[in-house]
Amino acid sequence: MDIKVGDILRLKKAHPCGSHEWEVLRIGADFRLKCMGCGHQIMTPRRQAEKNIKEIINKQE
Repeated sequence: MDIKVGDILRLKKAHPCGSHEWEVLRIGADFRLKCMGCGHQIMTPRRQAEKNIKEIINKQE
């Protein structure tokens, strides 16, 4: 997948706050994602993040 810092991702499962959208803050072996609903930040392994992506909403160039 071609994901860059600043992209907005729609994930398959909703965050407990109800939002499906996440902003990519960091890319590497792990992704740092920020919930667009409540601002909560998480670190998740690349494999798990790529598996749970439904679509890339806001593609940065």
